[in-house]
Amino acid sequence: MTDSLNVPESPITPVTPVSRYQHYYDYLASNVIDEFYSVRFKKLQSLKLNKVLRRKNPYLYKAKNIEIVSDLVQSTVDAFLSSQEETLFGGLLEKFAIFVSSGLHGGFKSVLPSVDLEFERDNKYYIVGIKSGTNWANSDQIARMRENFKSNKETLKAKGVNKEIVAVNGCVYGKDSVPLKVNADDKELNYYKYAGQDFWFFITGDDDFYKEIIKPIDQEARKKDEQFKKEYAAKVNEMTLDFTKDFVTNNQIDWEKLLDFTSKRREVKAKSAKQPTKKKQPKT
Repeated sequence: MTDSLNVPESPITPVTPVSRYQHYYDYLASNVIDEFYSVRFKKLQSLKLNKVLRRKNPYLYKAKNIEIVSDLVQSTVDAFLSSQEETLFGGLLEKFAIFVSSGLHGGFKSVLPSVDLEFERDNKYYIVGIKSGTNWANSDQIARMRENFKSNKETLKAKGVNKEIVAVNGCVYGKDSVPLKVNADDKELNYYKYAGQDFWFFITGDDDFYKEIIKPIDQEARKKDEQFKKEYAAKVNEMTLDFTKDFVTNNQIDWEKLLDFTSKRREVKAKSAKQPTKKKQPKT
């Protein structure tokens, strides 16, 4: 292996921009942005004050000197929504990368450990683990990925793959100036790490592809975000009213009540939490 970028010998044939990228735009609109906002809407709609407050740290709110109810509620809502967005969006772009590779090289979703994509190109067989950003793992996780890559190569060779097998850790955004990761003791543990522009160039052979992705994301997000902001504002207002009812005394946040609710040994129920209605027993 060399330290050079593994790219197609024949990049995407230049044609008109519309025909070249439109099916990628369509996929991103319907399978990435639509799905992303669908999950965001569901998370927002499911959010209840009493449930989310039990998982929050009241001492942190106090340390940040939050004294305005709407600020505290908005901070809580934002943290709840963003807690899994990076993983969610990264997973959707992983599927997009597989979609792009399937059209260009017959790539397909892998079931091998640490591998998301497999494809053949230029007499080489690629196994690719796709992550969102570059700082996704600690040293133990990297070591496990290397070992999985090595065992995957042995598995594929046993199944009849006789081409050179190249392991790649692809990151949908970020940078890495030293793509070839060498293990001095065992070359079978070597792998390439391509990030951002280099990753999408590795998949497509198109140096501008990483910039093309942003165009439909921008257009579709603008359409979705207007409705999302309306529902977001409604949820923040709803939870602000609930918080005021339960944890405000003399127009100030009652930190003792809030601490009792989150941390007191005996369970404290919020007034705003809906209690189950008891069914009337039939007269005997």
